[in-house]
Amino acid sequence: MTFKTLLTVTGPNQGEGDLNLAASLCEQVGAHLSVLVLELAAPPSGAYAAVVSPAWLEERQVEVKRLKKRISAVGAFLSQSAVSADLSDDYPDTAWADEVIGRRARYADLTILGPDLLTSPTLRDKVIQGALFSSGKPILLLPEGARPTLKPRRILVAWAARLESSRAVRESLDMLKSAEEVHLVIVDPIDDEFHHGAEPGADAAAYLARHGVKVTVERLPSANHSVADVLRQHAGDVAAELMVMGAYGHSRLRERIFGGVTKSMLEGQLLPVLMAR
Repeated sequence: MTFKTLLTVTGPNQGEGDLNLAASLCEQVGAHLSVLVLELAAPPSGAYAAVVSPAWLEERQVEVKRLKKRISAVGAFLSQSAVSADLSDDYPDTAWADEVIGRRARYADLTILGPDLLTSPTLRDKVIQGALFSSGKPILLLPEGARPTLKPRRILVAWAARLESSRAVRESLDMLKSAEEVHLVIVDPIDDEFHHGAEPGADAAAYLARHGVKVTVERLPSANHSVADVLRQHAGDVAAELMVMGAYGHSRLRERIFGGVTKSMLEGQLLPVLMAR
């Protein structure tokens, strides 16, 4: 996919770091920047939320003022930016924030999550859930210390022969075609017709090669390490600038209870990761 609109979400307690990153990526590929400013509304307290207390109403007023201040600051930033941009805002209840984000993400090609957002757990989780489950579009995680680029030279594709992996590859195909090296990595592949086929990775590599992708298949044992750790280690070994992977192969509830590769990749990550579902 060609990325023509990038979305970033920012909250009231964040600075301009994520905005600068998103704007720089837009400049890199000639894309439009869409910014959504969110303040998550505090739920009412009391038994069954039946009593609306003066303290809660006062807290809501503080939140609205904080949102307006943040909107003004982001507007000022965008007015000084060289990229084409638009600004929207919302004040949803926390429980419905992912739906609000998902609706906005439907009108972007990619949602960017920068370091500031990734260190704000509640808003981060809402953005990930909303963008992945309610928009049908991919997300790009940019952890602290990562070198963001939409023109990576070396890419690691975490292949799992699942729908999510296929979607991630399709969404990143333009980047894959432009890369100098693409490493299609399979951890502990199962070689049968219901999993990776007789030759794990061969079908995926053939598909990519027909698009002109310079792809190499690499089958790695986990050797009692987590899949996430194996992928991170190998990404460092091949000097990858981006990891591409499918997200939430299992249900969100199962991932939340038992963990999973998606959850593990959100923690201790140093490399930009493009996820799709």
